[in-house]
Amino acid sequence: MVDLFSAQATDGRPLAERLRPQSLSDYVGQTHLLAEGEPLARLAQGGTVHSMILWGPPGTGKTTLARLLAQQAGCYWINLSAVLAGVKDIRQAVAEAQMHKARGQRTVLFVDEVHRFNKAQQDAFLPHVEDGTLTFIGATTENPSFEVNSALLSRARVYVLQPLTEDALRDVIQRAAQTLGRGISETARCELVAVADGDARRMLNVLEVAAQLGDGNIDEDHINRASGSQMRRFDKGGDVFYEQISALHKSIRGSAPDAALYWFCRMLDGGADPRYIGRRLLRLASEDVGNADPRAVEMTLAALQSFERLGSPEGELALAQAVLYLASVPKSDAVYRAYSAAREYVAGQPSHPVPKHLANAATSLMREMGVGESYRHAHGEQTEMGAYAAGEDYLPLQMSPQQFYFPQTAGLESKIKARLEKLAALDAAATNKRRTE
Repeated sequence: MVDLFSAQATDGRPLAERLRPQSLSDYVGQTHLLAEGEPLARLAQGGTVHSMILWGPPGTGKTTLARLLAQQAGCYWINLSAVLAGVKDIRQAVAEAQMHKARGQRTVLFVDEVHRFNKAQQDAFLPHVEDGTLTFIGATTENPSFEVNSALLSRARVYVLQPLTEDALRDVIQRAAQTLGRGISETARCELVAVADGDARRMLNVLEVAAQLGDGNIDEDHINRASGSQMRRFDKGGDVFYEQISALHKSIRGSAPDAALYWFCRMLDGGADPRYIGRRLLRLASEDVGNADPRAVEMTLAALQSFERLGSPEGELALAQAVLYLASVPKSDAVYRAYSAAREYVAGQPSHPVPKHLANAATSLMREMGVGESYRHAHGEQTEMGAYAAGEDYLPLQMSPQQFYFPQTAGLESKIKARLEKLAALDAAATNKRRTE
């Protein structure tokens, strides 16, 4: 057997390809799937394989794992890339699978980046999966719940692959050092783990460039020169993006300024558009702070405008200020709840006309028709709460009284709550109520 990790293994293939495991015993990471008694370990031990979706970040070994499982089960292997393949390629793959089925051999059809296939392309697999012509394995970096159609998803089991741990990455580094026949200093290994961000392929690509910068041992300087401005794992339209913006939002909602600032910086470090973050913060100021601190919207808008004036990186400080402010002030979602409840109510109700007393009598004809008649002007009726027409009604009289806004007791909203309760008491005691029922 050829030792893939020997110093002699120096063919022209990239380092990551040379280190690709040839058996499951060489596979690094994903112990939650491959450790003794875990689902894929049991599958391999039984020499079987079923249709599945391997979901995980880049560089976590999805393709390799699929190939090794197929190999363990004695299946014929067909590899397609959803980026390059079309319906013609799928038909050709099915024809190959049918030929091998006639010979008594099962086929595994592996589709990398399966989320890039459209619905018609994904549907093309279904009948052949159902009749046993092929076993389908798809790999994706995106949430299959959203990116894989339900028919295909129902016929495949989803396995989640995790970013490689530091121990797993160090194992890969040690094997790479043997393959390269070069020493790698401890500081260089630390830098490689940091650069990897859980992605073994990225790490090996950096290491390979570093090895080309000198003939001796590889040190920290080689790694820094080779990595350049490597970004962390981040996809502006993918799962990682939405996971991080969710973490930022929930940290602010949970009044955790340090955590909020961390996620803000993580997103910037990964290449997120600061303007997008600013827009999300502006929404958050209304959704999660609301009237507990009405200044939150004003302050966040000012931060976003400051960024537009200053640009990056100077303007990012203003957004950081907004992040810390929003995370630190009292919270209330009463505005959000009221808005959502009102929209839902309106959507389910008929289009009630504006009551005559609330309509504007812009012409003499309208006045003759009674438009605006009996309207009570709040400034003309002074109460202990100031200008207020107690007992007046501002909703269509055809609908029952509704309350959408329930102020909370946080921050300024506690004062709003107290005021509205006193106004409600005045309404209850009024002798000239508009609504008598």
